Amino acid sequence: MLFSIRLGTIKLEGVIIVKKPCTLALIALLMLSSFAYSPCLADSDKNSEEQQIDSTKKNNEADKDDHLVVLWTSGDKEVAIKMVFMYVFNAKKYEWWKDITFIVWGPSSKLTADDPEIQEYIKNMLDEGIVIKACKACADLYGVSDTLASLGIEVKYMGTDLTDYIKSGTHLITF
Repeated sequence: MLFSIRLGTIKLEGVIIVKKPCTLALIALLMLSSFAYSPCLADSDKNSEEQQIDSTKKNNEADKDDHLVVLWTSGDKEVAIKMVFMYVFNAKKYEWWKDITFIVWGPSSKLTADDPEIQEYIKNMLDEGIVIKACKACADLYGVSDTLASLGIEVKYMGTDLTDYIKSGTHLITF
């Protein structure tokens, strides 16, 4: 599948080989979620004080708008490596997002604890400056909390944090 995505001044192009229809659907969803809403410019008849207030408000919103939260729940290694990690790592490396918080939740916590290749990807994302957290309740269910913490992942109860991200309007994608 050929694709081309433009995010502001950044253009991403490539070829993805899709072996499963569900993977194609996930890729399409990711591509569609990559397009951000841009508010219209301020009306030209506003006075400079109103424009200054609008500018300050937009700057505050821009801070929130430049934070991505990725909720990774899948225990599917192929999806993790060929989609989730690829996007998250490159989004931080190429500054598509200023801040990225990556949340390991549910079956992904077991996959992370059990698979050395996944652990290497996690290490690379941490080295790139991505904040990685794991749901403690989920990790405890799989008996992997200590293993995740030893990888440098912050293991904590995440229900309140996730709710706060959603209520604040922070960009959130799930895999």
